[in-house]
Amino acid sequence: MNETQEAFDVSTATGLELLRAMIEGRIPPAPISETIGMVDFIAEEGSVSVSLDPAPRHYNPIGSVHGGVISTLLDTVAACSVHSTLAAGEGYTSLDLTVKFLRPVTVASGRLTATGRVIHRGRRTALAEGEILDAAGKRVAHATSSCMIFPAG
Repeated sequence: MNETQEAFDVSTATGLELLRAMIEGRIPPAPISETIGMVDFIAEEGSVSVSLDPAPRHYNPIGSVHGGVISTLLDTVAACSVHSTLAAGEGYTSLDLTVKFLRPVTVASGRLTATGRVIHRGRRTALAEGEILDAAGKRVAHATSSCMIFPAG
């Protein structure tokens, strides 16, 4: 724990409280966010957004951002939008992720903004979607994801 982090009881926090604690630096962020360079997380109940500045390190061999990076952004915002609806004592896991790549992404695309939202939240499952817009506001990818919700512990 660094000096800006405080004791935080994950077991009694709602999903939204946990996400906001990460955003505020009270607990460490998910390691994947640092690995690929996600920034500017925003979390509200049922919706999460995050940004990424594409860099050559994100490229595949043909000179565009790797589909795995795009998929990771979409998985993050879709699943975390479900996470933001969890009550204390609930957990979840992704069941699937269906991604549609709509246009190539390069450094020239500028900052990407991924936004996810819950479409339906039931007792045991949730359906969410995510989209990524480039700096010009053009949609570059879209995904749907379903998640299983269960008692944590």
